Amino acid sequence: MRGLRRLKARIWNFAAGRQSSDRLREEMNEHIAMQTEENLRAGMAPAEARRQALLKWGAANAVREQYQAEKGLPALETMLQDVRFAARMLRKSPVFTSVAVLTLALGIGANSAIFTLVNALMLKNLPVADPKSLVRLGNNNDCCVGIDFHDNGEYSYFTTDSYEYLSKNLPEFEELAAMQAGFAYRPVVVRRDGSEDAPRSVMGEFVSGNYFRTFGLNAVTGRLLEDRDDAVGVPLTAVMSYETWRTRFNGDAGVVGSTFRVNTKPVTVIGIAPKGFYGDRLLPSPPEYYLPIETMPEIANVTYVHNSESQWLYLIGRVKPGVSMGALQQKVTTLLRRQLGATPHFSSREEQERIKTIHVVLAPGGAGIQAMQENRNRQLGLLWAVSGLVLLIACANMANLLLVRGMGRKAEIFVRTALGARRARIVRQLLTESILLASAGGIAGLAVAYLGTRTLLTFAFPGAENIPIDASPSPIVLAFACGLSLVSGVLFGVAPAWVASKATPADALRGGMRSMVGGTTLLQRALVAVQAGLSLVLLVGAGLFAQSLSKLEHIDLKLDPVDRYIVHINPQTAGYAQHQVGDLYRTIEERFHALPGVEKVGISSFTPMEDNNNGWGVQIQGKPEHNAIATYIKANAEYFDSVGTKVVMGRGILPDDSAASHHIAVVNKEFVRLLFKPGENPIGQHFGGYEKAAGDWEIVGVVEDTAYQSATWKDHMMYFVPLMQRPLSAEESIDKDENMYAGAIVLQTGRPVPEMEELARKTLSAINPNLSVVRFQTFTAQIAEQFGQDRQLSRLTMLFAGLALLLATLGLYGVTAYGVARRAPEIGIRMALGAERAAVTTMIMRGAMVQAIAGLALGVPVAMFCVRYIRSQLYEIKAVDGLVLAGAVATLVVAAAVAGWIPARRAASIDPVQALRVE
Repeated sequence: MRGLRRLKARIWNFAAGRQSSDRLREEMNEHIAMQTEENLRAGMAPAEARRQALLKWGAANAVREQYQAEKGLPALETMLQDVRFAARMLRKSPVFTSVAVLTLALGIGANSAIFTLVNALMLKNLPVADPKSLVRLGNNNDCCVGIDFHDNGEYSYFTTDSYEYLSKNLPEFEELAAMQAGFAYRPVVVRRDGSEDAPRSVMGEFVSGNYFRTFGLNAVTGRLLEDRDDAVGVPLTAVMSYETWRTRFNGDAGVVGSTFRVNTKPVTVIGIAPKGFYGDRLLPSPPEYYLPIETMPEIANVTYVHNSESQWLYLIGRVKPGVSMGALQQKVTTLLRRQLGATPHFSSREEQERIKTIHVVLAPGGAGIQAMQENRNRQLGLLWAVSGLVLLIACANMANLLLVRGMGRKAEIFVRTALGARRARIVRQLLTESILLASAGGIAGLAVAYLGTRTLLTFAFPGAENIPIDASPSPIVLAFACGLSLVSGVLFGVAPAWVASKATPADALRGGMRSMVGGTTLLQRALVAVQAGLSLVLLVGAGLFAQSLSKLEHIDLKLDPVDRYIVHINPQTAGYAQHQVGDLYRTIEERFHALPGVEKVGISSFTPMEDNNNGWGVQIQGKPEHNAIATYIKANAEYFDSVGTKVVMGRGILPDDSAASHHIAVVNKEFVRLLFKPGENPIGQHFGGYEKAAGDWEIVGVVEDTAYQSATWKDHMMYFVPLMQRPLSAEESIDKDENMYAGAIVLQTGRPVPEMEELARKTLSAINPNLSVVRFQTFTAQIAEQFGQDRQLSRLTMLFAGLALLLATLGLYGVTAYGVARRAPEIGIRMALGAERAAVTTMIMRGAMVQAIAGLALGVPVAMFCVRYIRSQLYEIKAVDGLVLAGAVATLVVAAAVAGWIPARRAASIDPVQALRVE
């Protein structure tokens, strides 16, 4: 007892700061060794001698807690002591710590990666001054040039005349800016004057002169566009994006003031846009050049800029303080109706009635035009929900790991409790340990988040340049990860701490492990069942998305992409007038036919499975009630063969179908089905854009229903006309008809030609140095691109489901293995009394499978319920398919069997004598 009192005094001195921790540790070790030796001499068994020595050490250690409680040591010092102790305990268990940190890193990293994209795509404002005061006129992403509005009357993009009228009559706006709605579909070709570099096809956006002023921006160098630049007859100017200036020209200050050829026209770069500014909307390829609206007719050779019917502009303005949004919205609608009512397009009585339904919705403009956000918010929301389930599984797994670890430290906790340690202090210590683990997992999760974000961006935007989304953790992402780590630490640390707090002093005197029979706790088994159930939900979801993708990829597109290449071009940007393109198309056919291996050269407005569509109203001659909207494509004689579309009736387009010949059209089967009676022969029938023009085209052939803009577009009517033919009713001159410009060349070869892109560029450059390749793709790649989002969702849900299954399997394995370890004496007794190894294996496997079955009972109804929330993102799938459910169940059962088999085999190999000796 004298030694114990001396040790208590040492601890008291240490707690008061009068003795070093190293010296105290040495004395503690000496005391435990000395006391153990005395107990052995007294006749105690080795295990009992050591236990009694630890009991006395615990009694001494309780003095320190008593001193801290009595003297009221600062909370910060106590907290630091808890942190140091937790770090020391984690260092002593490197395997446990590594597994725990990796588990949390995956869960937290996956959520942080998804949050990075959610923040960038859905929550982030434009990098402009005071984004909250920006308001957009309209709330839809209508594109790109049109002459109508939604059936509900909503009006979202405007004519130039409407913009000018509104800007003059809305003093509530400090500034009202206009921008090109469809610039992503009309790139410009740029080359620096005097440079030997080939012309580049890049994004260029036409904007109003007050565009940058509306956003409150300043130039990095030079100046930005002003009202004087946006006028007829002034010198052509442009502003270059910061990213282009930095990456293409190495930040050369000499760029400002130099001349660039934009669509062959000389344009002076007057300044560099601010760093980080990516335009008025988030797109994979932001604008590289900003040009004034009034220079568009000369640079882009378009006729709709001042057409009173052509809607092609988005509007965003900065509202003055104190303006009522409700009153402003009504005023904008009233002014728009008044302006449109004075135009020829709305002169008829019928149109005057329609105009009464027009209205403008004012939407927040701080995030800009919500183009990419609307396309991807559902997918991101789904991925966030899936990653949240993975995090829940990771937390459940961590709670189980800590429970198992806590059970292993139960003797220590019982002793501390028996010798006076406060329950609150034990709970706080264990929570500190779990939060420290979560913090380490959060730090590792940031690395996972960075890599995950890069991977997601690669999946989502393959081949895109200068994506304005930063994969690096931003302050808000860091805050999100830290908050998630803290919540996770508390979440998975509460259960083990609660179990530990239930220890009673009497437990310390019952021989420790001898009282701990029965294997795993109900809480542990419940956590495993929850993990298994959530894993099943994710497995079913992954199976449904894989099934949906398979259905999409196996749609008969009525195309043949083998050994075919798509060369996107834009003769308009190369300086060709409309009356000159006929000779150009003939030259293209001749030059490409001269290339080795080329069999067919198709030329068309656009090609199948391309994100583009040119819709026109059609009406059958003599049948005014038979009218609809159909896709309109111009094509040459070899086009159908080049894409693999078959003619099923009549004939296709022939080389003799020229501008001077009989005006003909080839329609698809859906065109015939919707506009003609069953059995009625469409060959020889005439149609046009409206009643007076219904004789524009004569149908000479019918082709298969080939997929174009989307593989799932139903009731898609199409008609094809020769490249150089125009409607008989056309009144404007050919040089005002933008439909004369082809957008793609389709090359069919007899064998794969890996160097085809280089050959195509050289061939076009030889025809005209300004005739650049806008984009080059194999036909297979172009088709696959249309399934990109579905493929991304399928892959990511499968990845998350696999991760969840792994975590659930590890959780089941850990609990089963721990149960075997705790029941080793019991199993030893069973085997000593004659139990067969097979019976022991069956007993352990049965326990593991019961937990898996409990998870199935939880997961199956949840999966059946949740499918309704993802039904809109699945193709032709309305409910959980039996095969998908059976596959998910089988996968989980196999994983559970593997997780249970390993500890079951270990249990069957227990040596009864050794087990009883340990006890």
